[in-house]
Amino acid sequence: MADLAQHIVRSYEQELQQLRDMLVEMGGLLEAQLATATAAVTQGDSAAATAAMEQDPAVDALERDVEQFVIRLLALRQPLAGDLRQIVASLKISSDLERIGDYAANVAKRSIVLNQFNLSFKLSGLAHMARQVQENLKLTIDAVGDSDAEKAVQVWRADQAVDDIYTAIFRELITYMMEDARNITPCTHLLFIAKNLERIGDHTTNIAETVHYAATGEVLPEGRPKGESSAYTIIRPGEH
Repeated sequence: MADLAQHIVRSYEQELQQLRDMLVEMGGLLEAQLATATAAVTQGDSAAATAAMEQDPAVDALERDVEQFVIRLLALRQPLAGDLRQIVASLKISSDLERIGDYAANVAKRSIVLNQFNLSFKLSGLAHMARQVQENLKLTIDAVGDSDAEKAVQVWRADQAVDDIYTAIFRELITYMMEDARNITPCTHLLFIAKNLERIGDHTTNIAETVHYAATGEVLPEGRPKGESSAYTIIRPGEH
């Protein structure tokens, strides 16, 4: 009986690890998709844009696989406490990851239209924003794979930097539009691209918050910190 119990526990642990591995695989696809979409914009690479859009169905398929796996675990294992948090969190994480894929595909789609214009200005600000978002996404996927609350907090803290870059890009593009009416159409597409990157940042931070809660049972505050050095206070269930 003892051997059977150990086998059941070991099998359950393997299933939980498999669930994390599925999320990490999904995240890896998204890291590649976002990098490809970014190259499509900053390098005017239409082939990269097409490749980024073609990656979207694979991400969607993995989300469905995660959902089915979670339903099976809930039905057969009836998890409690920390295991239940981890399994339910996986559903939220996969949903946020799927949305990130949609936004990355939208960035790629906009880049194809953007390539029709000869821009009179550089896209250094947008490239900087994309790098920051990519770094946060990579760190978040690492946090998912390791159930690492500290890495999740790092991402949570970095969200304000992405928002600040987005605000600066927004103002810059409005200025270009005011200076020359010919810039209005390409700058409008760039505004949408920047907004898509900002939304990827938001969903990345959502995942970080979910990872933190799943790992610790503690909720990060709704108001995200203003800058890297801001202190944060953990909100425990039942506290206000």
